Amino acid sequence: MRVMLRKVTKTPLDFEVKSNEITFKGYLEYHGAKLILLSASLSGKLEKPCDICAQDFILDVNEHVEFFISDGLYENDPSIELDVVESFDGFADIDALLHSEIELIRSDYHRCDNCTDREEFEF
Repeated sequence: MRVMLRKVTKTPLDFEVKSNEITFKGYLEYHGAKLILLSASLSGKLEKPCDICAQDFILDVNEHVEFFISDGLYENDPSIELDVVESFDGFADIDALLHSEIELIRSDYHRCDNCTDREEFEF
């Protein structure tokens, strides 16, 4: 799903996309100065190898994400506390953003229930 950024207004534009078992649902809203706020939730299940034993397990995903999408080059503004993703073609590719968020979750440290219960791996 691609959304033309210049058509996003102060009225939130809802979206929902899915990738396998993950749902990415939220809205886009014009913030000002070529910045579009994306506020969404990621929910579902994701298969991932345990970072201790390497066995695949199902990770429950329930995350809230918020960041800005810049319509063009973003010039750093110290008052902006959220991350900013730059778009150079005037569109927000929601599917690509979903896949990027999934990869961020995958790259995080996760342990399966068996390794979580074992004391020698407690940190």
